[in-house]
Amino acid sequence: MAGHSKFKNIMHRKGAQDKKRAKEFAKLSKEIMVAAGMGTPDPDMNPRLRTAIAAAKGASMPKDNIERAVKKGSGEMDGDDYVEMRYEGYGPGGVAVIVECLTDNRNRTASDVRSTFTKRGGNLGETGSVAFSFERRGLITYDLDVADSDTVFEAALEAGASDVETTDEAHEISCEPDELHAVLDELVKKFGDSKGAALDWKPTNTTELDKDKAESLMGLVEALEDLDDVQDVYTNMDVSDEIMAELAG
Repeated sequence: MAGHSKFKNIMHRKGAQDKKRAKEFAKLSKEIMVAAGMGTPDPDMNPRLRTAIAAAKGASMPKDNIERAVKKGSGEMDGDDYVEMRYEGYGPGGVAVIVECLTDNRNRTASDVRSTFTKRGGNLGETGSVAFSFERRGLITYDLDVADSDTVFEAALEAGASDVETTDEAHEISCEPDELHAVLDELVKKFGDSKGAALDWKPTNTTELDKDKAESLMGLVEALEDLDDVQDVYTNMDVSDEIMAELAG
């Protein structure tokens, strides 16, 4: 079975890198602003902000961008007020889809997400309609060159992680949602800034797709991720490695 992260990596390789990078920085800035607005702008006293900044550093986001986002979120500079929204539905082939957003206009975001589902062969459902197919977790990723898999595995478990998977792309470290900040802090001490750290949705059951349905699903996910208010998209798709290789080509 090919996992969600591998599916996302294929889509990012297929897209224009500069556009993807700008989109990623925009997402990271929004998360920093929300985190700074929910508590103190001091990351040492604000675990969510500390995690958001660590993720931004891992993505090589410029320091000035990070500082500006903190100031906007804390009210030191003018900025938009964002709220968190989650949408759930089904994509091509009956695949469960969760869409997480940060928005300053709920009506606009709801309209954009619903329209995208409809145009791309999916159906937007009610909140909770597909969440039962996933479990909430903290996910921390590190590049493969930080250490070998055994070293990362041992360090992660000592830090309080529940699972570690080393893929072709990265070391992926899972933990309980409320342990994310504590586990990340310990890993940063040993390996430095992570490549990414955030709350994540991991499928607990999957839906198998053939190539045509997988291509359609990829189109839906890409269209959703292109929406300015969308932070991330999760699916419970199950696609063979052979089909994944064809899609990547």
